[in-house]
Amino acid sequence: MSTYKSHFGLHETPFGITPDTSFFFSFGSHLEALNTLLVAAQNGEGFIKITGEVGTGKTLLCRQFLKMLGDDFVSAYIPNPFLEPRTLLLVLADDLGIPQEKDSEQHEVLKAINLHLLNLAKQGKRVLVCIDEAQALPIETLEAIRLLSNLETEKRKLLQIVLFGQPELDKRLARNDIRQLAQRISFHYRLRSLNWEETSFYIQHRLRVAGFSQIRLFSRSAIFVLWLASAGVPRMLNILANKAMMLSYGEGRAGVGARQVIAAIRDTEAAPGWKRISSTLALFGLAFVVGASLLFGFNWKFGV
Repeated sequence: MSTYKSHFGLHETPFGITPDTSFFFSFGSHLEALNTLLVAAQNGEGFIKITGEVGTGKTLLCRQFLKMLGDDFVSAYIPNPFLEPRTLLLVLADDLGIPQEKDSEQHEVLKAINLHLLNLAKQGKRVLVCIDEAQALPIETLEAIRLLSNLETEKRKLLQIVLFGQPELDKRLARNDIRQLAQRISFHYRLRSLNWEETSFYIQHRLRVAGFSQIRLFSRSAIFVLWLASAGVPRMLNILANKAMMLSYGEGRAGVGARQVIAAIRDTEAAPGWKRISSTLALFGLAFVVGASLLFGFNWKFGV
């Protein structure tokens, strides 16, 4: 009996929404952001900031970055920073392998972290902590993180901190009462959505990683509609592409055309571009896509 993956000649699902570094897209904005992180880490900068809208791939970028750090780095990852200052310090201590009592006072935890960082520095190790969803950090916790950045030797910082967050993080850092932290961010990058060309490469990349060996699974018109409806947001692209493939599989088709993508869009309320294009599609149907393809100068086949 055929399955979703065997039907398309795949060894794994290409458009899952769980961050998987084997699918990391080393192209465009994501590659630029990764290079920024690696350069900043090697330079020993205290604070680094990466922002991007929901679904643009911040968590996947973070995991890929941590994966690429050299053996001279000791890293910690905090995925849920909505914590009071003392609890965040306890979480950090635990991630770094520093034994602490749960009832330890904040200054005791900070002192233990400082001693551990000094020992690691003597061994030639650098310590880097990545904080995901940093826009959720309470103001008091942001201040505690600033105090962590004060830990240093005469030569360099003992701890590098990377903040990954939505654009709301910028608004928090713009507050006058935490301006000292904002001033210490020496490297920053804002992830953007994928453009049409990047969307096409993105889809082909994930299919290749998943084992697809044919020339094309999605028709060019299908990719164009995916880009319009997803607004180039990788997570939404994954959701819509996966649904369209399921529809094609259910119909016994070997490829995915614009019709299956449009059906997937109609089944996804969260698709950001759907309201923008649904009325046009309702009036003109696939003729809209044909006209758009001519404007882009492509000779496309719909495969519907």
